[in-house]
Amino acid sequence: MLLNEILSKYPKEEEYLIEILLEYQTSKKNHYISSEDVARISKHLGIPESQICSVISFYTMLSMTPKGRYVVQVCHDVPCFVNDIVSIYDKLVEVLGVKDGETTADNLFTLEITECLGCCNDAPAMRINDQVYTGLTPAKVEQIIKDLRGEVK
Repeated sequence: MLLNEILSKYPKEEEYLIEILLEYQTSKKNHYISSEDVARISKHLGIPESQICSVISFYTMLSMTPKGRYVVQVCHDVPCFVNDIVSIYDKLVEVLGVKDGETTADNLFTLEITECLGCCNDAPAMRINDQVYTGLTPAKVEQIIKDLRGEVK
């Protein structure tokens, strides 16, 4: 969805900033907000660009750096940690060939370590874009990545 379309859905009020940023970033294949986007949002809402950049840098789900088509977030909170999220992360590093904060050369996957995904009863867990996966094993993770790669053809 284009930024103008998203902006037209919201009143020109600061309280809608996070909703606008989330919706716009989610609508983009590379999951980020450029400095040009910030300038347009700033003008629309009548707030300083620096304020928008502060919000983006504060919330880990927002980014001013391009990411892969699939953002793989691995929960590293206590329940996942004690249920061996380390082996899940290690499998992702092996399969994707990137580490935390990196994007694959084909711009398909970005790997991130994150805090609680709210799936403590079914740990270990990860989220890929809007889909949450729980009860993970290294074999399940490998299959999920294979399936996503096959879907892109």
